[in-house]
Amino acid sequence: MRNLLLFFILIASIFSVNAQEEAWFYLRARDTSFSPSFEKKGDYLIYTGQDPKLSAGLQNYTIKAFKKTQKNAIRENLNKTFFVIADKKSLLHDLLINMADIFESGEIISKEDRKIFEPNDYGLTSTIGDSKGFKVSLDYLDFLELPKAWYYTTGDRNTFVGISDGIIDTTNAEFKGKITVLKKSYDVKGHGSSVASIAVGQGDNSYGVPGVCYDCSIYATTYGSSKALSIFTELADAGAKVINCSWLSSFSSPKIQEGINELLKQGTVIVASAGNKPWSVTFGQKSYYPASYDHVISVSSGMFKYDSIEDNIIQLDSGEYYAENIRGHVGRTVGFEGNDLKGKAKIWPISITTLNKDVDLLAPSVGIVQLAKTLRTNKISNIPFEATSPSAPLVSGTIGLMFSLYPCLPADEVESILKMTAMNIDDIEVNKPYAGMYGAGILNSGRAVEMVFDMFAQKGSVKIENQRFSRWDFKLTSISEVVMRNQKFTEDSSLKLTSKKRIVISENTILKPNSNGKIHLKIDPSLKKECELQLRDPNILND
Repeated sequence: MRNLLLFFILIASIFSVNAQEEAWFYLRARDTSFSPSFEKKGDYLIYTGQDPKLSAGLQNYTIKAFKKTQKNAIRENLNKTFFVIADKKSLLHDLLINMADIFESGEIISKEDRKIFEPNDYGLTSTIGDSKGFKVSLDYLDFLELPKAWYYTTGDRNTFVGISDGIIDTTNAEFKGKITVLKKSYDVKGHGSSVASIAVGQGDNSYGVPGVCYDCSIYATTYGSSKALSIFTELADAGAKVINCSWLSSFSSPKIQEGINELLKQGTVIVASAGNKPWSVTFGQKSYYPASYDHVISVSSGMFKYDSIEDNIIQLDSGEYYAENIRGHVGRTVGFEGNDLKGKAKIWPISITTLNKDVDLLAPSVGIVQLAKTLRTNKISNIPFEATSPSAPLVSGTIGLMFSLYPCLPADEVESILKMTAMNIDDIEVNKPYAGMYGAGILNSGRAVEMVFDMFAQKGSVKIENQRFSRWDFKLTSISEVVMRNQKFTEDSSLKLTSKKRIVISENTILKPNSNGKIHLKIDPSLKKECELQLRDPNILND
């Protein structure tokens, strides 16, 4: 009997060990020179450094990852932040308590935040991925939560993104084998290659940097306002689900507008750069095309990098202070009244790209890697100033991911999803003079793709939250339950929301448009999925 009892205790302990979930955490060293050495044995790491104290501290743990990363690191911690995967979360506590002379802080990564995927060319911000491509920070992709989007899909070769731009280098590893040129374009100093690399440059190929929808395919053609409709029609007829236009003109035509309306009905979404003319020139009164056509998603530039103004204050030789690239701002630079750091902060209008009532979304531009210039100069080149040509392909690539995940996604619901999941920047004080001119906020690719998953996975709820819409027509059809929380649809906004299960109107939600708007909520038990989710890993449905 005693032996039988011992047997059951042994089995129980084995199951307990196997069931224990590995821990992910960030760990910050006190010194930037700290760089522990490990040797990989199978799936695990063995410490091979010369510090006996650290060796003793690690010996009771199984380590899967222990690497420097720039993810989740503010400026002063850039070269001393580590990403760690271990068999027990108690390792973090042990290192901070017993090796306080080496480590100063750290935090556990939640289970929800571990739903990510990174390719092997994810640069210096990689954690579970690698940095076999360009050694460069991809913090702008982290800001967009691309690793969350890639958890569900990295794109699909059957999903085509149309690029209407300059010549794309079809021999480059970012495009080779996945691009079809429909019409030869012009050589504009690599503009076409740089734009295409942002949207659909190949990822996980140990080269360069990954594009947003890096496993998507490309249809490439030329550009131009006078032939816009024939360009769009050619790409759509070939099978492009989304068309990127990082070009603009003052020319517009009712015929082109009619054609765009028809293309959306047929299932093709068009995205365009809003323009680079600054607010100090346009004052929100200038429209450019194709961005300002109805049913074209107009994209301008927004900032992403630093959490607050205080995190990046710079002083010019003249003595003037300013801050740059502050998260959520509609302009790149911010000055201070009376040059007093305690004075009122105001965005410098010259650092704001084109804003107007037609803009739908903002997306990063400052700091994005310029592929063509990097290859031409053999030196990493990042975009130093605000621009909208690089912002639009971030949106186009995100739409490519959405269609890759659920190929039957209605094209007329894409813009609604992007706006519902955007970062709300209305309450940022320096943005208030530009209210109504910057769209729904800043793109969040991870949340947009996750919403598509939630709509059709029938595992949880679709969340519409934290936005205040006073215009636009929204449409969403979900197989899953929909929950609205801290959400407003007022004034001229309309919402047509259909769910197979139920719609929950939760706290702080106001649905009160005026006579120009409309709210239509419907439960339809007969709703069925038109196709299946195309997941990067089918096991995701079991998470």
